[in-house]
Amino acid sequence: MKRTMLSTLIAGLGLALAGGAQGAISDGVVKIGVLNDMSGPYADLAGPGSVAAARMAVEDYVKATGSKLKIEIVSADHQNKPDVGSSITRKWIDSDGVDMILDVPTSSVALAVAQVVKEKNKLMVNSTGGSSDLTGKACTPNTVHWTYDTWMLAHGTGSAVVKNGGDTWFFITADYAFGHALEKDTSDVVKASGGKVLGAVRVPLGTTDFSSFLLQAQSSKAKIVGLANAGNDTINSIKQAAEFGIVAGGQKMAGLLVFLSDIHGLGLKTAQGLQVTTTFYWDMNDATRAWSKRFAALNNNRMPTMVQAGVYAGLLHYLKAVDALQEDADGAKVVARMKEMPTDDPLFGKGSIRADGRKIHPAYLVEVKKPSESKYAYDYYKVLQTIPADQAFRPVNEGNCPLVK
Repeated sequence: MKRTMLSTLIAGLGLALAGGAQGAISDGVVKIGVLNDMSGPYADLAGPGSVAAARMAVEDYVKATGSKLKIEIVSADHQNKPDVGSSITRKWIDSDGVDMILDVPTSSVALAVAQVVKEKNKLMVNSTGGSSDLTGKACTPNTVHWTYDTWMLAHGTGSAVVKNGGDTWFFITADYAFGHALEKDTSDVVKASGGKVLGAVRVPLGTTDFSSFLLQAQSSKAKIVGLANAGNDTINSIKQAAEFGIVAGGQKMAGLLVFLSDIHGLGLKTAQGLQVTTTFYWDMNDATRAWSKRFAALNNNRMPTMVQAGVYAGLLHYLKAVDALQEDADGAKVVARMKEMPTDDPLFGKGSIRADGRKIHPAYLVEVKKPSESKYAYDYYKVLQTIPADQAFRPVNEGNCPLVK
């Protein structure tokens, strides 16, 4: 299985090594900074696991291609604070020779880092930040948005729920850029589908007591309580909703961004029946299973989330572009090369990167299995629908990205 994966990598990366403009690798090292939440609400879905995925990408790339690039990885915890993320990014670039920033959960941090990276002409491949503004009004020539975004989630989960009769919504929204974007994108889908939004409440990131917010949702009488949050916030709100009897009382919960790690934390008894949109599931095929089992061995036997898979795949494609150019100092130039090259990796398959920086691949509407349906560890999802790549993400001409002519 490992040999098959390496053969796939070699086939996908061969084009990159077939020659390119002669440039220079800054300081002789391609230095990558994995910037994320290492200890807070998003540590399980990204955190140290993303660092493990990045290290796997480097190892697999060199093994598959025989590349002579010298590659180093550093990592840091941005604490979900834009000022901390920006400060780390500036120090990395100015003092430590970092060429590329990877991962970056928390959209407010991702948007701040994107501006620093543009100013310094370096590069960010974002896997975990969700705001569709990263490829919309805030797009830059130095950012690639890899795994998912709020538009995709809204049109995947949101539209499916409305079609199944969930036509009145109340949102419990994480009070920062990601939550606001997810609420807006989903509200637009609900209204366009003939539904109504009855209200919303904003909740500080990292809140542990959701009781007052859930009571507001309950009193709204909305059929659907939409959770525009992620990580531990999603887990806590779903667990406490069960304690308040919200689902037993006839309302349904819609987790708009739910990761595999969240399902594991909730348990199938609590999470069963949730519909979720994802772009990667470890148990999809032989290639995803083989890679995921290797990953789990490095990550306390935890299977990867879609964003950890995105860190791996995004870094592979970046290294392919750097090797083709033999240059890493000019971030915009490397991104332009990444956009020129078709993407091809064992986790997301074949795809492309658009002019606005949006990575395009299929998405999947899945349903969380009942405990009786799960046959082995992390056997959590059944696929209800495959959303083709050309439909999974916002049309390129609707995002107001200034890079799109």
